[in-house]
Amino acid sequence: MKKPIVLFIFLTIGIVSCTSNTIYKKPKDLIPKDTMAILFKDLYIASVAKNIKNKNDEVRVNYLPLVYEKYRIDSTRFKLSNLFYLSKLEDYKLILQEASELLEKEQGYWTKLQKRKDSIKQDSIKKSQIALKKQDSIKKAQKGQ
Repeated sequence: MKKPIVLFIFLTIGIVSCTSNTIYKKPKDLIPKDTMAILFKDLYIASVAKNIKNKNDEVRVNYLPLVYEKYRIDSTRFKLSNLFYLSKLEDYKLILQEASELLEKEQGYWTKLQKRKDSIKQDSIKKSQIALKKQDSIKKAQKGQ
C-alpha cells in the first residue's frame, strides 16, 4: 500500500506545481482543512476500492458518491474547496501530508488486525491438530486392547 500512497502524493504535488499563482476567493461553504484531510483519505480508499471485488463479487463500483454522502457534501462543494486549497500551496501540502499520515495509521490498524486474525487461525489449526492426534492415539489404544 505504500507505493500507491507515494504515487498519490507525487501526482498531487505534480499537479499542484503546474498551477498558477492565482489565489481564489474563499468559497462560502469551504470545507475545513482537517475535514479535507479525512475526506482525501476516504476518497483515496474509495478510488482504490473500485478495482477490488466487494462481498457481492461486483467490480468497478463507484464509491465516491458514498464518501460525499458520508460527509454531507456534493462534488461541487468539494471541487470549489479543493480549488481554493490548491491555490494556497502550503495549506494544500499540509492537508495532503495529514491525509497520508491518516492512511498510514489506518493501514497499520488493518495490518495488526490481520496479523491477529492469522494468529488466531494458526492457534485453532494447532489445537485441531492436537485434538486429532489425541483421537488417533485413543483409537490406536482401543484397537490394541
